[in-house]
Amino acid sequence: MTRISRRGFLVGCSAAIAAMAGARLNFIAFGRPEGEVNQDILLYVFLRGGYDGLNLMMPIAGTDRAYYEAARPSIKVPANEALMLNSQFGLHPSFAPIYELFQANHVAFIHAAGLTTDTRSHFDAQQFIELGTPGSKATTTGWLTRHLQSAPNLPEGVLMPSLAASDLTPISLQGDFGAAVINSVSNFSYNRGPSTWRNAQRVALRAMYTGNSWLHHAGIQTLDTLDIVEAADPGNYEPANGAVYPGGNFGNQLKIIAQMIKLQMGLRVAAIDLGGWDTHDSQGDGSGGYFSSLLSELATGLNAFYIDMDGAGNQNYTQRLTIVVMSEFGRRLRENANRGTDHGHGSLMFALGGNVNGGVYGDWPGLRNDQLYDGADLAVTTDYRRILSEILIRRLGNPYLGTVFPGYTGYAPLDIVQGEDLPPIVPTPTPTPPPPAQTQNAYLPFVQR
Repeated sequence: MTRISRRGFLVGCSAAIAAMAGARLNFIAFGRPEGEVNQDILLYVFLRGGYDGLNLMMPIAGTDRAYYEAARPSIKVPANEALMLNSQFGLHPSFAPIYELFQANHVAFIHAAGLTTDTRSHFDAQQFIELGTPGSKATTTGWLTRHLQSAPNLPEGVLMPSLAASDLTPISLQGDFGAAVINSVSNFSYNRGPSTWRNAQRVALRAMYTGNSWLHHAGIQTLDTLDIVEAADPGNYEPANGAVYPGGNFGNQLKIIAQMIKLQMGLRVAAIDLGGWDTHDSQGDGSGGYFSSLLSELATGLNAFYIDMDGAGNQNYTQRLTIVVMSEFGRRLRENANRGTDHGHGSLMFALGGNVNGGVYGDWPGLRNDQLYDGADLAVTTDYRRILSEILIRRLGNPYLGTVFPGYTGYAPLDIVQGEDLPPIVPTPTPTPPPPAQTQNAYLPFVQR
């Protein structure tokens, strides 16, 4: 029999609590309007650094092809190497795993999409987008948080409604709604040691959370989640359908999300990042290089995740799954002296899923000099919120756009996803009371000069 000292036991419990704190599971009670439960799952993929949408999907014919080649003599993707999407556009050859899904009508590309607010700052652009309030960084919650708080059809009291496969909570999930933040399922467990030690920790921790407050409720939910994940033996996870995830952090994080979906703990929103897209130098072209390797990692990872979700566990999760991919901005049309590209404006967004209407969407602005934003960048013709709003309404069943994206009134579906088109709900602005009538001019020395 293993003997555990009081001091050692307390240290072990503290370690277990610290492990849970590291996972940052902060669940709170739901309290939403009643309605039919929506089963859809959103995976939000953010490419940090401002990726080059013009070298992922480029013009392959016409005058815009000539402008593209003249602006990018060293880094252009040859037209005969591009994967043809239609008569006008092609994909970088390193995106072949996603091209397979496009040919099956499961991928929608939206060109000239992004943030309409003018900024070339990574930090400002990322905050504007993830907070969902372009031009304002004072917002206290992320757009995904507000979706989870306002959606009328999420299940009550689930163990894991939202997840960030990361070390930190992303801005999109910022706020008082709790998200599970897990970067390694092997570390998401009780303190390692003999089974008697772990069982003692489990009993002691549950005894600590026997009250009726939201904190006690959150603690018990966290412990329930730990028990489910640990029992699933995540270290020996085998993806379905022979899916092979790429090595490295991105592939491992996608694998975490897949496991959490299959454990059926109520996951509805997941967020993941892939960084390194700030390609100011040595970007490479269609035949290889740094940008090509990043595209390959992204495409291979998403393809493996999609295959893993397709019919996994006698369920076709792809029919419930929508993946949306975006970045803070695009890159300039013209390559720089270092064979890279500098911060731009318009970019490329794309969505994948079993209920995505495959194709190429958006209003292409053109690459002629007078068509470029500030004479240098691809213009933004589709506000990123328009795309996310369609997914919110048609797939996630949340029409409260005025809550998720305050001040946004430009919603019009592009038909990139299937589903019921609910009318957007925007709160009626509170009237501003008229100023009090003044009978005489007052002299205020601290404001008048």
